[in-house]
Amino acid sequence: MNPYALSTIFMSLFIGTILTLSSQHWMLAWIGLEINTMAIIPLMTIVPHPRATEAATKYFLTQATASALILFSSTMNAWITGEWTINSNINDTLAILLSIAILMKLGVAPFHFWLPEVLQGISLKTGLILSTWQKLAPMALLIQLAPFINLNLMLLLGLLSTMIGGWGGINQMQIRKILAFSSIAHLGWMVAVLKISPQLSLTNFYIYILLTSTLFLTFLSLNTKNISELSTSWSKAPTLTALSLLLLLSLSGLPPLTGFMPKWFIAQEMVKQDLTVFALMILLSTLLSLFFYLRLTYTMSLTLAPNTSNTPSTWIYKQKNIMAAPIIFSLMILPISPMIMILI
Repeated sequence: MNPYALSTIFMSLFIGTILTLSSQHWMLAWIGLEINTMAIIPLMTIVPHPRATEAATKYFLTQATASALILFSSTMNAWITGEWTINSNINDTLAILLSIAILMKLGVAPFHFWLPEVLQGISLKTGLILSTWQKLAPMALLIQLAPFINLNLMLLLGLLSTMIGGWGGINQMQIRKILAFSSIAHLGWMVAVLKISPQLSLTNFYIYILLTSTLFLTFLSLNTKNISELSTSWSKAPTLTALSLLLLLSLSGLPPLTGFMPKWFIAQEMVKQDLTVFALMILLSTLLSLFFYLRLTYTMSLTLAPNTSNTPSTWIYKQKNIMAAPIIFSLMILPISPMIMILI
């Protein structure tokens, strides 16, 4: 792609997100979301392939539907209350419609069907943007809506997301689909605690962004797209593979890694709010996600490919050591941060 066109696309992504994050007016927030949607579609179709075209079409239709629902709900709310401000009083029915539209943009179950198909049809680099940067603006709007959303709806959709994210990822062989279902499961935790403690939801979101970004960069460095390719990753880049194992275990929520910290705090907050049964159910649904994370770690570490002369030893790792540098730095910090939180 032309460098000028590429710089324009990335600038549009940046401007769209910043416009939504900084706006107090529903119309400006909607415009920022639309700029984001239109900017990432050329990145999806940068490789002329039918799967990429299909993914871009599905993404556009889903996002357009959600944007239309946001525009309709915000206009109706302005007509009823006379206020376009995001933090102003919102009608209960319209708050449900707005939250459903934003959850559709994020890919929360049962509005998740587009996310695995879209991620599977695009490259890992575009998938990284879709799984991290594109979620910033909708999540910011959802957190601002937290005082007005329905608690029972959020708990139901949160539990449904963790269960579907776990069940859907168990039988997958493609890395991008596994990452998509992992995203759905993590969003379930954020949505479940959103009404009770928006700060916890935001903390979970930050940790999700950091871990997912690092994992995408790891798979880009290893140049793997399915589980069968992971079995040869140890012979290609032993150090990077060992670090990626920590990442996967952290995403699964095993202590004392960082991914355990938000789940622990959320479960603790649920118990304080007399939602012990719900906390037990959402923790049990996390075991489904734990299964496919452990399957990935098993494939990468305990399944060793024959080390023949045709196997490139550390060529890929040396070739992309610049990309591996931030991965190593973040992984050195991640396992100790929960211990710091306990000491504080």
